[in-house]
Amino acid sequence: SQTLDTLSSSLDVNHVILLSLALTLSLSLTGENFDQSPLRRTFKSKILAHYPETVEWNPFDQDAVNMLCMPRGLSFCTQADRREPAFHSFIITREDGSRSYGFVQTFYEEVTSGPVRAAMQTLHHMHQAERAPPSSSSSSSSMDSLASSLEDGGGGGGGGVDPPPSGGGYDASRDTLYVTKALCLLAPVPFMTACRRFLAQLLRAVTAPEPPPLPLESYVHNVLYEVPLPAPGRSLRFHGVYEPVVCQRPGPGELPLADYPLGDAFALLGVENLLQLYTCTLLEMQLLLYSQDYQRLMTVAEGVTSLLFPFQWQHVYVPILPPSLLHFLDAPVPYLMGLQSREGADRSKLELPQEANLCFVDIDNHRIELPEDFPQLPNMAEFREEISDVLRQYGISPNGGGEEDGRNGNLAREEQEVMERLQGNATLERLQALTRRTGVTVAGVDGGASRTPEEEEELSNAKLSVQLREVFAGRFTAMFSDYEAFVIHSPDLESWLSSREHMHNFDKASFLSDQPEPYLPFLSHFIETQMFATFIDNKIMSQWEAKEPLLRVFDARIDKARLYNVRAPSLRSSNYQRCTRLKEAAQAIEQRLLKVDHTALHPHLLDMKIGEGRYQRGFFPKLQAAVLNTGPTNNRLAHRTSSAQRRREQHPDHLTLDNDLKERYMQEARGLGKRQPKLSDLSPAVIAQTNCKFVEGLLKECRMKTKRMLVEKLGREAVELGHGGEASITGLEENTLIASLCDLLERIWSHGLQNKQGKSALWSHLLHYQGREERLETQQGELPASGPERRKSETSVGLPYLPVSVLQDMRHIQSMSEIKTDVGRARAWLRLSLEKKLLSQHLKMLLSRQGLTKKLYKRYAFLRCEEEKEQFLFHLLSLNAVDYFCFTCVFTTIMIPYRAVIIPIKKLSNTMTTSNPWVCVSGELGDSGVMQIPKNVLEMTFDCQNLGKLTSTQLGHDNAGLLAKWLVDCVMVRNEITGHTYKFPCGRWLGRGVDDGSLERVLIGELLVPGAEEDSGRGSRTPELQRSPSQTRRSSIMGGRGGKLTSGQIQETIGEAVNNIIKHFHKPEKERGSLTILLCGENGLVGALEQFFHHGFKSARLFQKTVFVWDFIEKAVAYMESCDQMGDLQETPEPLGLTCHSLCRYANAINSTRRSIGKDGKFQLLVCLGARDHLMDQWLPLLVECPVLQRMYDDSALLRDRTTVNTLIGVLETLHHFHITLEASLVKGVDL
Repeated sequence: SQTLDTLSSSLDVNHVILLSLALTLSLSLTGENFDQSPLRRTFKSKILAHYPETVEWNPFDQDAVNMLCMPRGLSFCTQADRREPAFHSFIITREDGSRSYGFVQTFYEEVTSGPVRAAMQTLHHMHQAERAPPSSSSSSSSMDSLASSLEDGGGGGGGGVDPPPSGGGYDASRDTLYVTKALCLLAPVPFMTACRRFLAQLLRAVTAPEPPPLPLESYVHNVLYEVPLPAPGRSLRFHGVYEPVVCQRPGPGELPLADYPLGDAFALLGVENLLQLYTCTLLEMQLLLYSQDYQRLMTVAEGVTSLLFPFQWQHVYVPILPPSLLHFLDAPVPYLMGLQSREGADRSKLELPQEANLCFVDIDNHRIELPEDFPQLPNMAEFREEISDVLRQYGISPNGGGEEDGRNGNLAREEQEVMERLQGNATLERLQALTRRTGVTVAGVDGGASRTPEEEEELSNAKLSVQLREVFAGRFTAMFSDYEAFVIHSPDLESWLSSREHMHNFDKASFLSDQPEPYLPFLSHFIETQMFATFIDNKIMSQWEAKEPLLRVFDARIDKARLYNVRAPSLRSSNYQRCTRLKEAAQAIEQRLLKVDHTALHPHLLDMKIGEGRYQRGFFPKLQAAVLNTGPTNNRLAHRTSSAQRRREQHPDHLTLDNDLKERYMQEARGLGKRQPKLSDLSPAVIAQTNCKFVEGLLKECRMKTKRMLVEKLGREAVELGHGGEASITGLEENTLIASLCDLLERIWSHGLQNKQGKSALWSHLLHYQGREERLETQQGELPASGPERRKSETSVGLPYLPVSVLQDMRHIQSMSEIKTDVGRARAWLRLSLEKKLLSQHLKMLLSRQGLTKKLYKRYAFLRCEEEKEQFLFHLLSLNAVDYFCFTCVFTTIMIPYRAVIIPIKKLSNTMTTSNPWVCVSGELGDSGVMQIPKNVLEMTFDCQNLGKLTSTQLGHDNAGLLAKWLVDCVMVRNEITGHTYKFPCGRWLGRGVDDGSLERVLIGELLVPGAEEDSGRGSRTPELQRSPSQTRRSSIMGGRGGKLTSGQIQETIGEAVNNIIKHFHKPEKERGSLTILLCGENGLVGALEQFFHHGFKSARLFQKTVFVWDFIEKAVAYMESCDQMGDLQETPEPLGLTCHSLCRYANAINSTRRSIGKDGKFQLLVCLGARDHLMDQWLPLLVECPVLQRMYDDSALLRDRTTVNTLIGVLETLHHFHITLEASLVKGVDL
């Protein structure tokens, strides 16, 4: 079989191949099922002949052809068994990605060789002798568990000929022995239907009672040398042995050729299952198809890959995997492979090397097993319904499983009903008679009588396939209609090739920010795939060479869509739009198949030797190679060139660059050199070299992923710090990249496994490690080896040490009842380790047990390559430079233990209190509820549902007893799983008659940064994403207390606080974080307005007691209420009067609350409510006009400066555009 270049002027049937039994004195087994009856065993096949023998520009790959024509080898049977012929196809993919298609007709031929029959008789006697005494039979097979589970059923099966039944033996004196033989056509273009019909006619010529009209060499020579490739958009008729065969090619603007019937794939799997398989293919997961029938494997594989337009599968592609190549399933890369099952096989006994990222498709049983946690296609329900509607038009049930909606004669249901209603119609009968007399064919008028059932089926299949493909193509045309605007072009080819690995070719963040929200989960994963990267590479390369064909068609469709869209561009919409090209595509196919454009030269007699290859019914003759090895000397198709050479001839403009350098680089950049292992050479050296490439590829992928994660995270933090750029979508990208890293680590841990245990290789390794360490722990009575991993608490005061080890984190994951699978536990453990900045350290500890690693992994495994393993751990260590919350933000429903410590200021206050204290901890995901703290206890632990990032803590007491007053420095709260520690500064009194009289305070938290001395792996850190208060905000201004801010600094602080709130709302909703920090935290809006109200406040000079801003608010409200009682407010304009009433209502509601939040707490609550209800800018003019202002503020106060106040009002008005929601802890007890 050959991997051939697609030619522009030949049908490209490059080889006709004959395979069967080599006539030797002994039968060579394929290496399995020795305990089976000889008629149930499989034997090695051999290529008897192939024509032509040599093709200079494309050598014949004998091993690959032999494997794929008869993947299970030869099988024998007798006259008592079924001997029906079977057809299947296969594909050979070269290392550079080029493909060659094989089409195989397998049939049984009588064995006439005496030595072979005698050898079969001997094997039968030996088998009977071995089975006679009751003893345990031992197989000499050395294949692993996967191979044994597959080979247990013997040879034969789908695509190939069905094996004979297990009963019955062989007696040479009375039985006729038959053996399988195969005819194969090899071509680089998938004309599956035409080749199938041609092979069927060849077989018919062999089995027919009369010899064919011409020698078989004439037909083979004709298809090899005299049948041209149809021109684009044209059809061609050539002649088989008995009937003409028609093939056609799509036009330049149509979808590329795909001749496998898509309707069959949907009928086998159903719409739902095939869409799930399609999604997994787009996301480049590992895909394994499973069926008894080889042709079913090819139909589904070719069908799903043909739906990828305009993208192409870029990884390992072996739709039919021979049993001798089962080690390919160990490849730690994305793949699409097909595995033949045996009849009655038990799926549960099929052990696969890795399943964490595997999509397993059981075609025969219409079942699919999907990986965990992958995004669905956008508009899935509407997409499914549109596909179902197309299938129903052709009588195929969307549910699959072979169900049909009354399919009859391959007519669609609607067409069939119309024909039935018209039966007996006089007009129709006259038209039919007229067409018969004149010889004119009118579709539908003569009921299809002019076409054979095979032609009707071919036409129906072709129309259905192209319409289904158009539906899928339409989805990508809609989703990527603006992709070109985000392609980052390079000025010249040479600079692009030299720096390709370090450049961004596509502005992913901007592209995603332009998409509808429902599309983001899928698109954020898809644009990280190799097929998308290759598509963008091809787009950039089109600047310097002709467009790749798929890209040319796709761009033309986008241009056409823009041309018809006369309206101005609007915002992207997630509304589903149905495909509008279905009728046009079906008509193009129908026109080409019904009205053939060209007819090839008829087969004719050749100059052959007389007497050779005589016809003998039931036996395929030995063809005369002399007439088949060379074509006509005057044939303009005789001298063919490779596709690479043709590209160089057609595009000589990129002359300045070494073409070899370009080809070598492009293969390396796209990973083509590693994506397709060779099928033929199975020597140990080649297998070792393949595994070495896998190891290099995994290390490179790890380096690229960790680098990408760092760049994305650092870029986002740069935006947070005001350095420009765009980071609005990076939260989604971050989660996508982390999920991709988890998949990579699973593939690394799956590479080179000795024995598979569980679906997750990583979790299996961890369980082995846990068992070993716990045994040591039991023996030694202490924690084993976890000492080096123990580290100090995240804080220097208050909290006890937090032990850290691989086992500790495993136990946390194992206690999470929400996670049900090993794959889920492994990913949760990885996310937890990454969030704790311990991923590299934990994996290093896991791999330090070399004895365990050697026990679990083969020598060539990635984890046993010391140099690559060290580099791998170093790349993971670099992720410690940035902060992730990938565990906390994903597992939002789990129960988490927290530890809280209250730290009083011991020098100025009682360490203990006689009152009954309580605490309530709040986070982005909820709060813990009020929890009573036992008296005289400063530390407590509690379990509650994940609170997310902690934002605030309410601390209070009931003021009971003689020692009720309490001066609290801060509250410390630690997440006992992730180790994140939050500090909630207070520095204020809680008690009646002291400070502002508050019995409870809302404290705003900050995530503590561990000291560099505690963990050298955290030495380089980026600034915090959200900084909370690092010191107590001053809530009352008294003479001589601290330095005051200038008026300019105060105004700048207010502007910055409002600006931070505006930026908060411009982020995607899931990435906004806590608004409480921006309102009440350090440099928040409340603190900034407090500074504004304190400027020029006469609290120290005019009064003997401490006066707070809330006192001013209360006096102003009292004045307004007195004016209202006297009727003065009735004379004011209505809006102003309503505003006065709202201020009085809010202030009175805050004063009447049962909460003892103190005067500063009341002012904070007023500001928060005013911001929420967009009233602050309306209240300010009332306070400025109030006479109380002159008594309590200096003339220089900002509040008495009309220009400054108007500026402040304008700044606060900008918040009207946003819907502000307050945390429950802030507004508790206030009903407004």
